[in-house]
Amino acid sequence: MLNPLPLRARQPDGQAEHLADLAVWALVEEAELTPKPALVDGRGNGVHPDLSLVAMRRSADALRPTFLAMARAATGQPASRTLREELAAIGRAGEPAMMAATGGSNAHRGAIWALGLLIAGVAQGPAASAEEIGMRAARIVEFPDRFIPAAPSHGQSAAARFGVPGARGEAKAGFPHAVRVALPVLRQARAAGLSETHARLDALMAVVAVMDDTCLLHRGGLPALHAAQAGAGDVLAAGGSATTAGWAALGALHDMLMALNASPGGAADMLAAALFLDRALTDAAPAFDGDQ
Repeated sequence: MLNPLPLRARQPDGQAEHLADLAVWALVEEAELTPKPALVDGRGNGVHPDLSLVAMRRSADALRPTFLAMARAATGQPASRTLREELAAIGRAGEPAMMAATGGSNAHRGAIWALGLLIAGVAQGPAASAEEIGMRAARIVEFPDRFIPAAPSHGQSAAARFGVPGARGEAKAGFPHAVRVALPVLRQARAAGLSETHARLDALMAVVAVMDDTCLLHRGGLPALHAAQAGAGDVLAAGGSATTAGWAALGALHDMLMALNASPGGAADMLAAALFLDRALTDAAPAFDGDQ
């Protein structure tokens, strides 16, 4: 069920508030989706002993001020190096709140990047489609950030080692795995009458099947990536998670990734991004600040 979100239409920056609410909601919904292969969900912590569903919720809530600041910074602003660097600085400044909420664990660093850029894409002005929002985010990322930390993240290291796009490449391409993979599958599954849980699981599997997930590569290398892609493909080939065979394949994928100590965290971020885009485009929201 899609829970209603509080809309603050009478506040001066109601749109920014709304986008921050949507981002937190998307992260919580992704975390609570159960069962996900080797990821934190309602069953347990998957391959992440340092995380829990409670910690994921706390992390999402702690990031609301970060998302709000990003939305305010981008409202009505064109893509520029100034905006690129401001968004990045806000994101980095928000990481300590996430770490404090989780007891020192990285629950949502990748999501800060993805959702922050998509929030900015929406905040820049009314958009007709997810593709338009994604390409706005891509135009922001085209500008260099002079203050990128010298030490690469785990994802950046994996992207360089294995020659895959990684989070930056995903953003530069307009978040295709959220826009062109997860979101269409999500909407098609709903139109076919599937439950929201099965629609979201199938959207996640569609991303896992085709994405070169640096979370999988960091933890398990190419064997984990290929196993995850094949296993997710098995779920979809069986008719999706709503079928008996597809449900069994999903369980087998979970068991396999648990044994490999790897999880598709990047794909989970893309599902959260798709959920955010879906609501950002369909929810009744306050008018943009420039229209008030």
